Amino acid sequence: MSKMSLPSASQQSVPAILVLGSLNMDMVVRVSRAPGDGETIEGQSIAYFPGGKGGNQAVGCARQGASVCMIGRVGADAHGAALRAALAQEGIGCDDIPTDDAVATGVAVVMVDDQAQNRIVVVPGANGTLHPDPSVLASRLKASDWLVMQLEVPLPAVLMAAEQAQKSGCRVVLNPSPSQSLPAEVWPWIDTLVLNESEAQALTQVSVSRPEEAAQAGQWFLFRGVRQVVVTLGAQGAVAVDAKGGSFHPALPVKAVDTTAAGDTFLGALVVTLASGGTLNEGVTMGLRAASLCVQTVGAQPSIPTRAAVLRTPQAPSWTAL
Repeated sequence: MSKMSLPSASQQSVPAILVLGSLNMDMVVRVSRAPGDGETIEGQSIAYFPGGKGGNQAVGCARQGASVCMIGRVGADAHGAALRAALAQEGIGCDDIPTDDAVATGVAVVMVDDQAQNRIVVVPGANGTLHPDPSVLASRLKASDWLVMQLEVPLPAVLMAAEQAQKSGCRVVLNPSPSQSLPAEVWPWIDTLVLNESEAQALTQVSVSRPEEAAQAGQWFLFRGVRQVVVTLGAQGAVAVDAKGGSFHPALPVKAVDTTAAGDTFLGALVVTLASGGTLNEGVTMGLRAASLCVQTVGAQPSIPTRAAVLRTPQAPSWTAL
């Protein structure tokens, strides 16, 4: 299948995106390999980066040219202040990120080995106390075209926001990570579901390791009411599924040094392309190009590329119908 052209700048309006999700300070430890049970090894370096799936996806959308507001929660500590400042520097609206005086800001300990594989332990902290005011949420949704969410905050907040968004006409993008059981009523509220192979397998109970299996998993979600699905397959690429059928998009061949935030970067580029009038296949193409840059840089938010940088990357390999 031939490559598709993306909408030109003149065809695009600036999409208004609301992100509801987690904010963490990432403590990234570089190691040659992960330690075994009971083993102590020497680390190569340690660094602190703004992160959290919600924060990463907000930055991903902003760097692709969207107008972004964030709903989250941080603690009354230096990490919280640093996370808010990092978002503000990106032009992201932070008025709905209150401070929890009783709980510390969320922290993620990220171990990255020489093969660029990461192992992450998240301490939710203030993310676990996020309960948006329904009236404030309703107001934000009316001013937004798209709502982006993940599952690193309490599920009741996600469900409330998805239902309100559906009623207000705001399109919903859900990244069900970390994977957990979801009620059946949530699926028809979701316009675009973006998940990796392990999350797809956990939710569908179907083996997902090859593009054809990912397409079958996508059909499982469509049958339950989701409008379109993207299953990412790591270094293989991604599969897109909607009512018109499925397509496999190979990843760009690059040498990865850190895969942290690659999925969030992919999602940001995908959502902004869709919100700017692009097709699902065009969104996946942009997502793969953005992720190919992300994995070549250490850290979460520092590795998320701008739209200009993504457009300078080589075109992704041609996608094929499934």
